[in-house]
Amino acid sequence: MATLRIGAGPLSRSSISTAGAFDAALVLAFAAIGRLSHGESLAGLGVTYWPFLGGLIIGWLLLRAWRHPRRIVWTGVGIWIATVAGGLLLRLASGQGVQLSFAIVTTIVLGLFLLGWRAIAALLLRRGRERMPAAA
Repeated sequence: MATLRIGAGPLSRSSISTAGAFDAALVLAFAAIGRLSHGESLAGLGVTYWPFLGGLIIGWLLLRAWRHPRRIVWTGVGIWIATVAGGLLLRLASGQGVQLSFAIVTTIVLGLFLLGWRAIAALLLRRGRERMPAAA
């Protein structure tokens, strides 16, 4: 399998795809949870999802996140900011509106989601490295 050398070790293309899929799935979960918490059906999920997916994609492209997709600092924080700002701006541009309380909840929840999985991955990778015996 082809690998890309990133940081201290190789990161496979499937790992990069997985990171992007995690981000997209968590943004989708955010949109679904939001709709359900307001008593809205999931039939309109795409309307809620697309602005934030757009912000996420913009973040990945601007930051070239495929180079270090699991990093919390720079990549994770940048993607979080781009997803929130881009999503809110796209909502405004499309006439969906943005209330201050919505912007606050969006910032908190997407921060927990987009930074949280990266923090968990970092802990698991660190634990895995600590358990590996040193090479002779």
